[in-house]
Amino acid sequence: MTALAIEPVSLRLDQDDPARFSAVLGASFARHGFAVVADHGLDQGRIDAALADARAFFALPEAVKRRFAITGGKGQRGYTPFGVEAAKDAAHADLKEFWHVGRELTDGDPLQAIMPANIWPDTPTGFKEDMIWLFGALEDLGRRLLRAIARRLDLEPDFFAGPTACGNSVLRLLHYPPTSGEGPRIRAGAHEDINAITLLLGAEEAGLEILEPDDRWLSINPPPGSVVVNIGDMLARLTNDVLPSTTHRVVNPPPERSGVARYSTPFFLHFRPDFLIETLPGCVAPGRPNRYPQPITAQAFLEQRLTEIGLG
Repeated sequence: MTALAIEPVSLRLDQDDPARFSAVLGASFARHGFAVVADHGLDQGRIDAALADARAFFALPEAVKRRFAITGGKGQRGYTPFGVEAAKDAAHADLKEFWHVGRELTDGDPLQAIMPANIWPDTPTGFKEDMIWLFGALEDLGRRLLRAIARRLDLEPDFFAGPTACGNSVLRLLHYPPTSGEGPRIRAGAHEDINAITLLLGAEEAGLEILEPDDRWLSINPPPGSVVVNIGDMLARLTNDVLPSTTHRVVNPPPERSGVARYSTPFFLHFRPDFLIETLPGCVAPGRPNRYPQPITAQAFLEQRLTEIGLG
């Protein structure tokens, strides 16, 4: 398997030369659907604390973890057990378990009709505080990156501020247990993300691969302390695939690493539920007709895709 050398772009460049940062970031997205951002500025100590919480939770007995699985909750909050979620059209469920954290809403917020309330385990101590911090930190970083994407698309820098205000975003804590003789099943089957953009921490452990246009699977090996960012289906649809949503997967480790668990923390940044995903006029041209002539709200698109991956 060939490792793909996506050159990291430093977030410091966004301060020094915003136009250059947008150009480099946008070129990586246009080519691969993925980018690697270094010097993200997030507090590594707090990231480490949140990841330690995740490891501690997943180490709990199965019966304890299943207390936090919400029947009929579509996997949107709390715990989803091992072997439930599957990639769209996949024959086998993924080899993973996960926990979802959504936006904290105040009582009476009309979005409570759409966004379920978070639930919190009573152990480990500090879980709730650490995850709320990580959700906010990654959302802020994502919005900054969307400003760069807007500049790349010749839009006003704040174009995405409204569409993502109170977006239905989700922080996912992922645990891929050690593997042993699962046959054709892999840690995460080939899929595209549903949302606008995804910010991924914890991709240093090998396994993440992306599908290139020539049908080669290439592994992504980012340097420590960076964040992997990819375009989701909602933003691909909005941009008429000028920014593509790339198929990716997480493969099982080689035999010498089969006894090692893999943990990662993707943040799925979503548009607000009522945002109408309608192709941007600037992304339609004589050589690129509108591939998505039928607009759809972000919420309707989400519900459609959750059904396709077995969480509907």
